[in-house]
Amino acid sequence: MRKSRLTKAQIVAALRQAESGVAVTELCRKLENTETTFYRWKRPFAGLGVSELREVRELRDENRRLKQVVADLTLDKTIFQESLRKTF
Repeated sequence: MRKSRLTKAQIVAALRQAESGVAVTELCRKLENTETTFYRWKRPFAGLGVSELREVRELRDENRRLKQVVADLTLDKTIFQESLRKTF
């Protein structure tokens, strides 16, 4: 899937403009996007502010990092148990 040329903050700003009363067709013409794309953006980003979007991104990064830590610890535990089994 192709990456959007607009940042998530710009998408949220466009959605805010639409909520404030700017016509969607005019907004899409200015952003050089189709209305379908605009409504596709609206699904995940509706109701989010820029700060909330930043918080979601930080939480996703932290979650990814914690999952990696758990995977590393699980691997260490497995290796340790195997070495204990071999010594006894």
